[in-house]
Amino acid sequence: MEYDGGAVLIILRVPLYYRHKSATIPFATAPLGIIAVQDKLITVSFFATEVLTQYLEGKHKPFNITQQSFLLQIALRTAIYFLKFLKEIIRRSNNIEIELYQSMRNKEIIRLLRLEKSLVYFSTSLQSNEIILERMQRSRWLNQDPDAEDMIEDVIIENRQAIEMTDVHSSILSSMMDAFASIISNNLNMRMKFLTSVSIVLMLPTLVASIWGMNVVLPLQENKYAFLILMGISAVASILVVLYFIHKNMF
Repeated sequence: MEYDGGAVLIILRVPLYYRHKSATIPFATAPLGIIAVQDKLITVSFFATEVLTQYLEGKHKPFNITQQSFLLQIALRTAIYFLKFLKEIIRRSNNIEIELYQSMRNKEIIRLLRLEKSLVYFSTSLQSNEIILERMQRSRWLNQDPDAEDMIEDVIIENRQAIEMTDVHSSILSSMMDAFASIISNNLNMRMKFLTSVSIVLMLPTLVASIWGMNVVLPLQENKYAFLILMGISAVASILVVLYFIHKNMF
């Protein structure tokens, strides 16, 4: 919050929701500059924000309001949209969690990582807004409007609620990421163990065939049932190894 002559400059962080699938992250934040000068309130933003859409599209009923109260209306809508988008993040993360139980693909992990990144942006922006709101609460400019003094308490409460909600879900999402990373690592180890066991089982017939394929005098080489006997030995050895691995929970 800055003062320059008769003008007051306030910069809030507002939430953005990128709905197109090509977006790197689904949710982010952007600065919204608000300038109170004379009897006008000027907003400056590089991005289109849903916080101001209702006013820009003329959907809001005409009303007489002071600069201070109108600015707090914008700040309140900012906190409300943060809460709204946080609920959408929670809904998405719950859906991804269900998908992860079934697939364990990298795609779902990346989607969770993007949501976690969005929560970091939200947390930083909400804390920045809290500092601005507290400075406004102490400012003489805001105290010129008695209604604004009461209203700013509601805005601060909504903003703090959004901060707490962001922190809690960020912690949950971080724990979820760690848990699923451990599950994926464990699944990989189990598959490697299974493939190793299969390789050992398949190696036994090859070992028997290799021994009886040497050009030296060997037992049963004159026996007409030598092939069947060797196949039987290989099969029995493989079955015994399979049973051993099953007993050791390696299959």
